[in-house]
Amino acid sequence: MNASPLPVLRLKPKANARAIRHGAPWVYDNELVLDRRSKNLEPGTIAVLEDAERNPMGLVAANPLSRITARMIERDVDATIDQAWFAAKITRALQLRARLFDQPYYRLIHAEADGLPGLVVDRFGDTVVVQPNAAWLELLLEPLAAALAQVTGVKNILKNAAGRTRSLEGLDDVNTVLLGAAPDAALMVPMNGAMYAADLTGGQKTGLFYDQRPNHAFTARLSEGADVLDVFSHVGGFGLAAIAGGAKSALCVDGSAPALALVEEGAKASGFTDKVTTRKGDAFDVLEDLAKDGAQYDIVVCDPPAFAPGKAKLEVGLRAYERLAKMAAPLVKEGGCLVLCSCSHAADLGKFRFACTRGIGRAERAGSLIHTGFAGPDHPLMPQLAESGYLKALFYRL
Repeated sequence: MNASPLPVLRLKPKANARAIRHGAPWVYDNELVLDRRSKNLEPGTIAVLEDAERNPMGLVAANPLSRITARMIERDVDATIDQAWFAAKITRALQLRARLFDQPYYRLIHAEADGLPGLVVDRFGDTVVVQPNAAWLELLLEPLAAALAQVTGVKNILKNAAGRTRSLEGLDDVNTVLLGAAPDAALMVPMNGAMYAADLTGGQKTGLFYDQRPNHAFTARLSEGADVLDVFSHVGGFGLAAIAGGAKSALCVDGSAPALALVEEGAKASGFTDKVTTRKGDAFDVLEDLAKDGAQYDIVVCDPPAFAPGKAKLEVGLRAYERLAKMAAPLVKEGGCLVLCSCSHAADLGKFRFACTRGIGRAERAGSLIHTGFAGPDHPLMPQLAESGYLKALFYRL
């Protein structure tokens, strides 16, 4: 960054400056005094945020194209946002993961909770996948990538531009390689006693959902001798973990043929081929067909994509979660378990639990809630940002 004074964004008198001082990371357009100069800032520009009395509060990444016009990135207004700054943040994040995990397979950076708003970095051994979901990161990709390589020693850095929020920030959806090379096949990732095939270039999100790891592990503990149905299985997260935990069989259902091919790859690498079967189809249709066939399982897991990705879709999403619970519950044997998951931050735990419990009741089943699971500790939650606590997993015994 140059030595010239940074542009300034100022809060309106009625904005909640105290909340920002206490850690709230986002400042919306209606909280700021936006004149022609500030509206013309290049998306991603680093600026000084001031309160209404012109007291500096910290450095923000500004984007006048986004409703989140300013993201707090640094309390010290004299800091320089360069490779050394990124390296310090990444080092701090890495220290936690190194304590938590024996092998380098985890989410390395979880956006605001790791002090890097809008940035997601998942690590797969000596390869990392970077999702820069905010404009400021796009402008600073070079020092960011250099810092990642410096701190972690990874050989390959891939940029994944598929994040839904990138379009809200006015960013493109072009994937690129920032360092090294992209793998020409799925990478094998060890978790919970199984091997998972992660497609880092053509798969969903960064290729694997590390957030469900503790919920896969809890399912594995219930799985000794069980027949398991894993719906919306993606690469077989719950199904493969269940087999590793002693399950007799796992049927993995997904609408994506490439995802199911990765299930089979993971099953083969884990030595589980004879216990894992796959079925391609719409989840609701498959649940209906299985019910007609009188199929029953010891454990049924439903881990759908976000049915309520934002407040506008909340009611529709909650009805979908209720319908899913109603259709899945009859497939669970007496004394078996139903696992229902949501990655919709708009549907908070209370609303999600109410919808699921109601769906189970509508299926004329009764269940006790034996466990509530969340994302793993490599997905830390920022207490001042409800959106960071998006994942919920409800374990019912029916």
